[in-house]
Amino acid sequence: MIPQFIDTWQMTEPGKLQKTRVPMPELGPGDVVVKIAGCGVCHTDLSYFYMGVPTVQKPPLSLGHEISGVVIGGEASMIGKEVIVPAVIPCGECELCKTGRGNRCLAQKMPGNSMGIYGGYSSHIVAQSKYLCVVENRGDTPLEHLAVVADAVTTPYQAAVRADLKKDDLVIVVGAAGGVGSFMVQTAKGMGAKAVIGIDINEEKLEMMKDYGADFIINPKGKSAKEVKELFKGFCKERGLPSNYGWKIFEVTGSKPGQELALSLLSFTGKLVIVGYGTAETNYMLSKLMAFDAEIIGTWGCPPDRYAAVRDMCLDGRIQLGPFVETRPMSQIEQVFDEAHHGKLKRRVILTPDF
Repeated sequence: MIPQFIDTWQMTEPGKLQKTRVPMPELGPGDVVVKIAGCGVCHTDLSYFYMGVPTVQKPPLSLGHEISGVVIGGEASMIGKEVIVPAVIPCGECELCKTGRGNRCLAQKMPGNSMGIYGGYSSHIVAQSKYLCVVENRGDTPLEHLAVVADAVTTPYQAAVRADLKKDDLVIVVGAAGGVGSFMVQTAKGMGAKAVIGIDINEEKLEMMKDYGADFIINPKGKSAKEVKELFKGFCKERGLPSNYGWKIFEVTGSKPGQELALSLLSFTGKLVIVGYGTAETNYMLSKLMAFDAEIIGTWGCPPDRYAAVRDMCLDGRIQLGPFVETRPMSQIEQVFDEAHHGKLKRRVILTPDF
């Protein structure tokens, strides 16, 4: 039975949250009601909440865009199905959608930003059934854990697609121990990369990545770009790999130091994919791209039709979710936001409704 109201945590203004209740919206053709099992806490949410990054829908609204749950109403064929709600939902009609670039659809909707007042830090959400990723045979993987597929895992997968990542490719991940970077490492290895080098300043988390796809790790803290390159070259020499051509680099931090380091590692026929978001400007001599015959590529979100491939990688073990996530009751949202904002979280937190 579809409830009349949605219980939710609304951002009434940047920096303020309030538990409230809003009316259930009217369902349109193809709409379903999803009872939320979990919603991941993403740094994008923190940028809206703490840093004044504007949402398309002005507050009050509910944040949260990494959502998994169960369909309880709407289209009859979907009722009872476990689903992942895409973080970026295209219009499906524009030229970008029709030419396979729907992830950057200019009319796209994002829960917790541009889908009206509705977001994932709630009891329920209404979404178009045709874009949902149905989950079946998930074994002992908790449904709430699959919430992070909606951004933290599909974003790296889309980055890999943009890089044309293939079996036996050579990969560097700058920001390899972060919430998205840890899944970037696993995605690259899961897609068959011959070697994955993880770079990060968090020594404890970086060391952990050696068990989850990183063949070699470098902590650049206190090191110059030249010193990092020497460590990189040493690994390549030891493994009989080229150090000056062919590497695919994923910059996940969005920070100026991370971007500068990634650019310094870009070489002949290489590709640099910008995954992380930051506001600092970075200088680079573009003529190097010509001389290197190299590429710099931007990537945004992931189209819903690629979610199934990511879901399968998570369920067959190529991508491990459990060691990188933890669940907490949604009533702890203010505490979790504060801990995330101050860098105190060791895992990506998934909030589970407890209204």
